[in-house]
Amino acid sequence: MTGELQSADDSSGHDTRPELRASDRDRDQVVEILQVAAGDGRLTADELDERLDAALSARTMGELAGLTADLPPEGMPPQAKEVVRIDQRFGDVSRTGRWLVPRRMEIRLMFCDAKLDFTDAVITHSTLHIDVDLRVGGNLILVTRPGIVVDTDGLVRSSGEIKISPDSGQGARRSLHVQLTGQSRGGDIIARPPRRKFSELMRRRPPKAEGR
Repeated sequence: MTGELQSADDSSGHDTRPELRASDRDRDQVVEILQVAAGDGRLTADELDERLDAALSARTMGELAGLTADLPPEGMPPQAKEVVRIDQRFGDVSRTGRWLVPRRMEIRLMFCDAKLDFTDAVITHSTLHIDVDLRVGGNLILVTRPGIVVDTDGLVRSSGEIKISPDSGQGARRSLHVQLTGQSRGGDIIARPPRRKFSELMRRRPPKAEGR
């Protein structure tokens, strides 16, 4: 025995010294915490942007710790998975609400639709790689939000359609680059913004002119 005591902070196996250099994974985890906190209404949009910039440029664990010091520890989300696999035949599948976007997805579809709705998704990485194998009747639908760019240049298509709506938030900060690779042999790929509710469409209609 050396007589030295191990710090209680080291019981998790992670060194939490403020001067310790932060890794990409440490920064990604703080970004995830901040985005969840903003979704809960704990941070304003301006506060989120400011803290995200600070998190992405942070060099030490101490800098990262200061960005989440006023947020409750129970707000820390689970770590996003590295790979999510979807292999579906018949019957539709979806990811909606506040789901954690992984680094990579492998999607195999036949006679079914798969919808990935990013409207309220928690994005922790700048790029999502999706390897697809779409067979007859296998359709992939991506519901995007401003700042999400969908790239299908690496996709091999023998049949089926590809419809990518332009980013509706021109000038918005890019939050996710979705790169699709693999092949489509009979399925469609659609990327579009969320559909407007009926009440929103009614508010956009011009008022009727009097006397008509």
